[in-house]
Amino acid sequence: MAATRGAAIPQLSWGAVRPASVVLVSGTEEFLAERAISLLRDILRTEDSSLEVSDIAADDYSPGELATFASPSLFGEPRMVRVSGVEKCTDAFISESLAYLESPASDCYLVLRHAGGVRGKKLLDAIRGGLGGGIEVVCTELKKDSDRTDFVLSEFRAAGRKVTAAAVRALVAAFADDIAELAAACRQLLSDSSEEITEAIVEKYYSGRVETNAFRVADTAIAGRHGEALVLLRHALASGADPVPIVAAFASKLRTMAKVSGARGSSGQLAGQFGMAPWQIDRAKRDLQGWTEEGLARGISILADTDAQVKGEGRDPIFALERMVNVVSARGDER
Repeated sequence: MAATRGAAIPQLSWGAVRPASVVLVSGTEEFLAERAISLLRDILRTEDSSLEVSDIAADDYSPGELATFASPSLFGEPRMVRVSGVEKCTDAFISESLAYLESPASDCYLVLRHAGGVRGKKLLDAIRGGLGGGIEVVCTELKKDSDRTDFVLSEFRAAGRKVTAAAVRALVAAFADDIAELAAACRQLLSDSSEEITEAIVEKYYSGRVETNAFRVADTAIAGRHGEALVLLRHALASGADPVPIVAAFASKLRTMAKVSGARGSSGQLAGQFGMAPWQIDRAKRDLQGWTEEGLARGISILADTDAQVKGEGRDPIFALERMVNVVSARGDER
């Protein structure tokens, strides 16, 4: 966890979140931030099942919203006010939040999600300086294998299940690029297997690192790194990956991008609209950088053709895959 130098308030990891009048959830790792906020909500509901939960989009803030949601209700239930997009907040939100911090409402838990950047710095500095009596939950990316190993161990420990060291290493190696996918793999293993999780069980589910290689190839191609994507594709195929799930990984990413492209609203609003998690919306927005609508349409078209080719309509599925990587790496332009 990267602490903020000079902060006068407690700075905690995502798994150590606890109730406070103000909870600043900072950092670029959206998945862990969502986990921390959900965990806090569960803690508060365990303490009082009548908890009222309200949401505010700081980038589309209407004056008076914070005071309305934070005010005591008729029956005095505790309130949790979740604020998304503080890194894009309006001036009105900053001024009203600073005023609120001077005297936070009783039995109210204000949760502010800030994903990074300089916008809202005055507000963050006030919170970190102790105004409002809050805490900060720091959610930075898990870049080191040791951090991802600790994450996997915590997933199995929380479920009261045993996992071997070799199985943990296999999972971390397989899902090194996306903590959300790593968490999903852990959940699948926990739900489908009642025994101790061993390397053999991991291999059973993720033999040849098929899924990992597929999404790694897709992510690299979508980012425009053509040569690297081709190398990863050939490595995946040499490791035993089947072409069909590779195409499926590309399709999953591009279809999500197509849904998000041109859509307006905060990540939380779009997540509800499309039935996805906010971190998936944020990831799709990042993936869309450099793409045009025409290029995206071309990419989806080549995916459909490649899918048919690898399922028997073509004589050379490897050529079809490489052509797909070429087109996607060029963001929809055929090389």
